Amino acid sequence: MEEGKRQKQVAAVLLEEMNSIFTKLGLNMMNGGMVSISSIKVTPDLLEARIYLSLFQIEDATSTLKQIESKAWEIKKELTAKVGKQLRRMPVIHYYIDDTLDYVFKMEELFKEINKDKNVE
Repeated sequence: MEEGKRQKQVAAVLLEEMNSIFTKLGLNMMNGGMVSISSIKVTPDLLEARIYLSLFQIEDATSTLKQIESKAWEIKKELTAKVGKQLRRMPVIHYYIDDTLDYVFKMEELFKEINKDKNVE
């Protein structure tokens, strides 16, 4: 199902503010790597926001996600202060690890192997 106009607008506002909050709280650099918000998806009723985090050069993704979730109250407090007047209700926020980059790297390795095998024959 395609996202509606209002869903995209809310997601864009949340993305902009969440990026500044992550920078302010020091959550964009954790465990020797970089954390960035790759995308935000908002449900049609605007009551839930799924935040997809892209982790670069971070060994233990699950512990990093737990560290971010442990600051969820502080993040939501900051977010409510910034966008509380623009939204009727603050969406419930869930964090997910975006593994798109890992998938891309795996696919590139597979293509390299296939091409290497073709060149040998």
